Amino acid sequence: MLVEQTLSGRTVLLVITGGIAAYKTPDLVRRMRERGARVRVVMTKGAASFITPMTLGAISGEPVFTELWDRDAEQDIGHIRLAREADLVVVAPATADFMAKMAHGLADDLASTVLLATTADVLIAPAMNPKMWDHPATRRNTQTLQSDGIAFIGPEAGEMAETGESGVGRMAEPMDIAMAVEAHFAPDRSKGLLAGKHVVITAGPTHEPIDPVRYIANRSSGKQGYALAKAAYEAGAKVTLVSGPTKLEAPTGVDRVSVQTAQEMLKATQAALPADIGIFAAAVADWGVAEPSNGKMKKDGSGPPALKLVENPDVLKTIAMGANRPRLVMGFAAETADMETHGRDKLVRKNANYIVANNVAPPEGKALGGVMGGDANTVTLLTRDGSEPWPTMSKHDVAKKLIARLADDLTGIVHA
Repeated sequence: MLVEQTLSGRTVLLVITGGIAAYKTPDLVRRMRERGARVRVVMTKGAASFITPMTLGAISGEPVFTELWDRDAEQDIGHIRLAREADLVVVAPATADFMAKMAHGLADDLASTVLLATTADVLIAPAMNPKMWDHPATRRNTQTLQSDGIAFIGPEAGEMAETGESGVGRMAEPMDIAMAVEAHFAPDRSKGLLAGKHVVITAGPTHEPIDPVRYIANRSSGKQGYALAKAAYEAGAKVTLVSGPTKLEAPTGVDRVSVQTAQEMLKATQAALPADIGIFAAAVADWGVAEPSNGKMKKDGSGPPALKLVENPDVLKTIAMGANRPRLVMGFAAETADMETHGRDKLVRKNANYIVANNVAPPEGKALGGVMGGDANTVTLLTRDGSEPWPTMSKHDVAKKLIARLADDLTGIVHA
């Protein structure tokens, strides 16, 4: 899956200490690297008991550092260079012992020396037995580190490596740590292009029930709508994401309202208003079953049941024509033929300011469904003034460009 390069140009120094959770660190390195970060790794002797430097070196693409008194590395004062070249230092897992070293300023190995020498911000992910986490000494060390400006993620509650042990002490999951690293480098939202604005976004498919186990749906993944929600939030907006069923996680900071049907999506969107901008990226089912069955329909040899379909509400048109219309309304048009013609008709007929049109017809010889759900998009932005074909980009980049355009046009309206 194509992942947005949110950490491009950043160097993260990962310090791995000697806890069983060290086995999760290759996944953490991978997740930070796929977001564009350069990841350099320092390991304690204890960490090397759980995972090898060779493994971390292969995944990071960098030499792995383990010794303070390494002749080659220390010829140019390697521990100082490691400490100063990092944009952020992440300690994961951070054992009780290593937290105590940090709290008391000890520097008897490469890892602790780097922590004492760095001027970069530090994020730690504690991992230890629940009794160790609750011990008064660990609590004192935690308070000392927090007062020194050290950021924490976790620990979390759950089962421990020790049989029968559970409680607070598990290291945060690699994805959560990677997201915390992303958040550290995120721009100041108070200065964003949409600071103080409210953006309502619909995303994903709708599921129209046939019976308790079957439904009418489409192939929408929701990826473009979720990318727009993330971009709008990063631009400073308050974001309400009205989402049909997807496997995606809501972007951090975004208020997601989960719905199933077109009727539910319309009601949730109306309830979220007023808004400055409305973005309608959801692929709402055009039709629903008039009278869904209360029980599962069975094959009885008499042939398929006749389904009476009714037209679903048009969420985009209803909002864009309503009294509580956002200042700017953007719709989406996924077409399989005559993309611009159908998109421009939709622009006028539904009273939108923009239609983002794309051709979702599968290439010749390809299976149906091969286009929707991908990580890239090729769109044409349609307005009353004309059309703007855009090159193929990741859905994250399409989202950023669309949000920047909306913010610019909204500023023009406000100052007009």
